[in-house]
Amino acid sequence: MSGFGQQVHSMESVVQELQKMYDIIGRREELTAALISAQAGKHILLEGAVGVGKTTIALAVATHLKRKFLRIDGDERYTEQKLAGWYDPPLVLAKGYTKESFIHGPLSTTMLDGAILLINELNRMPEGTQNVMLSAMDERTIHIPKFGRVDAKEGFMIIATQNPDEYIGTSQLSEALKDRFISINLGYQSYEEEARIVSLRSGCSDRDIIDVAVATARMTREEEEIRRGSSVRGAIDLADIFSTTYGSFDDDPEKWLLCAKLSFLTKIELQDFSHEKFLELLKRLTSKALQTHSQKGTSADTAGTAPKTEIDQVKLAALEKKK
Repeated sequence: MSGFGQQVHSMESVVQELQKMYDIIGRREELTAALISAQAGKHILLEGAVGVGKTTIALAVATHLKRKFLRIDGDERYTEQKLAGWYDPPLVLAKGYTKESFIHGPLSTTMLDGAILLINELNRMPEGTQNVMLSAMDERTIHIPKFGRVDAKEGFMIIATQNPDEYIGTSQLSEALKDRFISINLGYQSYEEEARIVSLRSGCSDRDIIDVAVATARMTREEEEIRRGSSVRGAIDLADIFSTTYGSFDDDPEKWLLCAKLSFLTKIELQDFSHEKFLELLKRLTSKALQTHSQKGTSADTAGTAPKTEIDQVKLAALEKKK
């Protein structure tokens, strides 16, 4: 076995432990890649659509390294000074530009502590703020006006997440910044894994409801009229709302449309939105999901008893964990 192969093999127990600790379904390959990169001292960029588990994986890796970490959430108001550090005006008036009047930002704090800086949605930060990290990542040092030089201690690392560039409010990372990261892409998961996620994270235990909810959410990603489809969170919301409202599975399309309206309004983005088009689209998708579910049920009846999926086992494991 090659050195890399041995490293991957030795990670399997760690990956399983983190999956259990953070209720991560699947993602074995992505977790392994992130752990290996972190152990090599590399900065990590987790890329993928909303709701695919980027932040959860970032937290899992940071926890495994057993180092202090500081999390920040990026947005357009996050200035260079807020990231690196700034002088407090009242203290400057009282004491001048001294160390006592300087407020450390998350970047300088984690550098001095040899800690991990977790940046959620990095590409929502202004480009100027992003560029402050270049020398910290490359030369492991930054220079703050009037304060001076800050050097990173051993262990300093940045783990960041970002949504695709086409999402509203995001900007494209510079090539120079992206080049300093190890990039790991997280796509949507398989149908079975998404069904297990809904079973684990929703209050619904009805497999028929879960089946239709997951199918509907996945169909939103395939529609040409939809610019951004729903993550598994849409399926979780739909399963919760339907089971709360009706208690058990029902194949009435109007009931599913009512629940889908509540579940997907903030989860999908149409190319050209109108309320009528939104409802028409949901009606078509929920009807199609119900039809697909009905056909699966007919096939199972013809073949005999449907085989057990892993959904029940996931739900039972979650209940045991809560005890």
